Amino acid sequence: MSDLRKPLAVVTGASTGIGYELARCCAENGFDLVVAADEPRIEAAATEFRSLGASVDAVEADLATLDGVETLYAALNGRPIAALLANAGRGLGKSFLDQDLNEALDVVNTNVTGTLALVHKVGRDMLARNEGRILITGSIAGFIPGTFQAVYNGSKAFLDSFSDALRNELKDSEITVTCLMPGPTDTDFFERADLMDTSVGQAKKDDPSKVAKVGFDAMMKGEGDVVAGWKNKLETAVSKVLPHGLLAEQHRKMAEPGSGRG
Repeated sequence: MSDLRKPLAVVTGASTGIGYELARCCAENGFDLVVAADEPRIEAAATEFRSLGASVDAVEADLATLDGVETLYAALNGRPIAALLANAGRGLGKSFLDQDLNEALDVVNTNVTGTLALVHKVGRDMLARNEGRILITGSIAGFIPGTFQAVYNGSKAFLDSFSDALRNELKDSEITVTCLMPGPTDTDFFERADLMDTSVGQAKKDDPSKVAKVGFDAMMKGEGDVVAGWKNKLETAVSKVLPHGLLAEQHRKMAEPGSGRG
């Protein structure tokens, strides 16, 4: 049970990568935690967060499903949530027509449907109290037509846009909405998405702990969009002026299968 003297944060996709580091930031900064992921490793992660002095509940649930979202929400037991860090996400490489449709739909259901359902539930509770912080992990990929990552980039474009709109809807409340937009980050994302034979899969990537700290700090300050890393900030700026066709061709060079060989 959470110590009622501490604020409670919910972090999804917290077993590895950016989500793990976001949860660590919360634990190190006085939050108790409910952490969730779709794999047993969430239990080991929870043990590590407890060593930082946080009370931690771990939930293994598939947040690509509404049942998984309900499982996580039920685990909150009506406790007030000070911060929701909606980070769970999934990627998928290769040409859309070569992908298994069920895998492509799983990307949409994890990144979009599950995120919307959880933000809707927790956000309503925050609105009833008129307080809370929401951090959504979008991506700079949302600004770029994702050749050979079409579904993933499209899902992140949705989240980037949704975050902006939700923030404006809540501007007269005490609820803040922050969108963390990382670039390529050194996690197991690329292996899971079958992108290891691509140029982006083989390239040097950002440190997830640094990316998470940028996002956490922005959330605590109530900031809106935040892009982690100067290279990613430059790429985002360039994406706003270049034609989409050119951006799609540039993305092809990074994500085309086999582009990372040789």
